[in-house]
Amino acid sequence: MDISYAVSTFARTVAKVAYTYTKNVPDAEDIAQEVFIALMNSGKTFESDEHLKAWLIRVTVNKCKNHLKSSWISRRSEMPDFVASQPVSDDKELLFALLSLDEKYRVPLHLYYYEGYSIKEIAEILGKKPATVGSQLDRGRNLLKSMLGGDTLE
Repeated sequence: MDISYAVSTFARTVAKVAYTYTKNVPDAEDIAQEVFIALMNSGKTFESDEHLKAWLIRVTVNKCKNHLKSSWISRRSEMPDFVASQPVSDDKELLFALLSLDEKYRVPLHLYYYEGYSIKEIAEILGKKPATVGSQLDRGRNLLKSMLGGDTLE
């Protein structure tokens, strides 16, 4: 596995998925770095780029969950809004609305609309049933519509 190829191809995806969980750029960057270190140490071979991408996202999700459960996270204070860095987006209102959603809606919506995964693939990545992912996507879309006042993702 050529780690430089994996980083150049998938670093942005890994960082965006991590940011979807953490809502914090420095934490997302740290997690992305940990994911690529795990890849380097894994010695795994992958059938395709899609297989590699799915593995990276699964590892990212796991590392984010572990990070959010850590006691350090619960003890630290949040940065003031004017200091916190935000990613650049063409539609900041949609991004902020998406990030305000509960994780169970936010992550499937990100994987579906920003990463292009199918419901079945998201279910495999998150370890959930496809029907659950479909329901979460539907509820998440409805929440975004009510927050933004109209059709946003259709």
